[in-house]
Amino acid sequence: MLEKSLAFSRLDNAFARFLSQRSALIDDQQRAFEDLARFMSYHQSQGHNCIRINQEHKSLVLASGLAVLAEQAYTPLPLVVEHDRLYLHRYWHYENQLALKIQAMTHTRQPPQPLDTALDRYFPPTAEIDWQREAAKIALTQCFSIITGGPGTGKTTTVVKILALLQELAEPPLHIALAAPTGKAAMRLQESIGANKAALPCTNAIKQLIPETVTTLHRLLGATPPSPYFRHDADNPLVHDLIVVDEASMVDLALMSKLLAALKRGARLILLGDQDQLASVESGAVLTDLTAALPLHTLELKKSHRFGGIIKEFAVAVNQQQPEAAWQCLQKPNETVSLLASDLISYIAEQQNNYLMLVKNEATFSVIYNAFNRFQVLCSNHQGKKGVRDINYRVEQKLFAQKRIYLSGQWYAGRPIMITQNNAALHLYNGDIGLCLPDKDQDNKLMVFFQDANGQIKKQLPSRLPACETVFAMTIHKSQGSEFEEVLLVLPDTINPVLTKELLYTGITRAKKTITLSASKAIFTATVSQKIERVTGLIDKFKQVTDSPNQ
Repeated sequence: MLEKSLAFSRLDNAFARFLSQRSALIDDQQRAFEDLARFMSYHQSQGHNCIRINQEHKSLVLASGLAVLAEQAYTPLPLVVEHDRLYLHRYWHYENQLALKIQAMTHTRQPPQPLDTALDRYFPPTAEIDWQREAAKIALTQCFSIITGGPGTGKTTTVVKILALLQELAEPPLHIALAAPTGKAAMRLQESIGANKAALPCTNAIKQLIPETVTTLHRLLGATPPSPYFRHDADNPLVHDLIVVDEASMVDLALMSKLLAALKRGARLILLGDQDQLASVESGAVLTDLTAALPLHTLELKKSHRFGGIIKEFAVAVNQQQPEAAWQCLQKPNETVSLLASDLISYIAEQQNNYLMLVKNEATFSVIYNAFNRFQVLCSNHQGKKGVRDINYRVEQKLFAQKRIYLSGQWYAGRPIMITQNNAALHLYNGDIGLCLPDKDQDNKLMVFFQDANGQIKKQLPSRLPACETVFAMTIHKSQGSEFEEVLLVLPDTINPVLTKELLYTGITRAKKTITLSASKAIFTATVSQKIERVTGLIDKFKQVTDSPNQ
């Protein structure tokens, strides 16, 4: 039975009506088909690649004249039926092409080389298992590999050593690209690569062959907005011999499929990420599916080198869906993990004291920027009470009432903003953070200042910026790829589908020093108990390819 209580959008209704009117069905069958199409559209918007269907639905869809079985999917019809799954043709194609490409890469072995001596130099032998060394072994011998692990397990440290080892073994040197899904994640990876290169036990010549510049995946592939296509694809592949993608849990099915399609023959791909974090905003749970489907190409780093203590205990309890144990972490007498005891808006306003004082005293941008990024409010939802828009509005009003900002209009000195729409011409991308400050070079005219991955400062007139919003608070989704000294996690007063243990775990692991939670025990418990379950066929596709007699 299809759920009747779902909040279908206008798009869901229009899509369903469009298909049903073009089907070969009439009367009750046409109405049943329209209901199914509406249900499918809704679940696509919720991040599912497909929906599960029963035999009755399968017969109905095939009778519509708008669907084909997977083995006949070369026929250009909008729907594809594969076993008990119904897809939009495009998403079936993404899954299928992704599975075929990765399967081909996993069947390509690198020529055997004596690795132990080189590995000993980068990963000195220890009495216990060195998971970083084990990850390096996989990455050195496979064209496709995944390195997963929680915060502080050394994913970037490991991959820098892998890059050095690969360059030592390569002839000629490899052409390497480093990428991440967002500008913030790219900046963090770039900083980490730069910090780790100096300590490598190799020659300066090898170090010079390891790039420090990290780009976004969209820029790497050559985005051509508003088109969904990229300059680089199967017909115009990337030139790189090796591509490393950080924060791979954020990469959706469509983007991952397009990345794999754009790899040249023989290229390597290394994915880095935490499979326990939130899945991508768009369709799929690609990293989770790939780690489950390809255990021989996946290595989880299990030892944390900087993430420990009660924050780790709290994160682990949430991740393992132990709400009572996680709640007890909040009850212990400590300042690291705690429940918010004071008024929410007053607390947030108080945390902006140092930042706004530096703005008032006209400190350098770098000092102001670092002060702002020390503390961040992370919300589960964008809309509604205790959502991002609500909190940002109330914090601005509070600060204005305290005469710490001056709201004469939309723009004011000290306004922090987040870009919400890509603008390649200005080199500003969704998720970039800027601060509105007086520009001494232009008679204190208000400008919005940004710091890029290289630490370079750029500025723009507020009127020239693409769509943006105030960011005293941001969603946990938007915080992925970032870290803050102190984090305030805010959950709403009522349960909703967004609240999951993955969301909470992701928010907790953004904090380096302290976590404060604003939530009731009932909402917290419900959140920890709820898990993301996305319907995909990716794991099954790997099994199908493996079991195929042609392989």
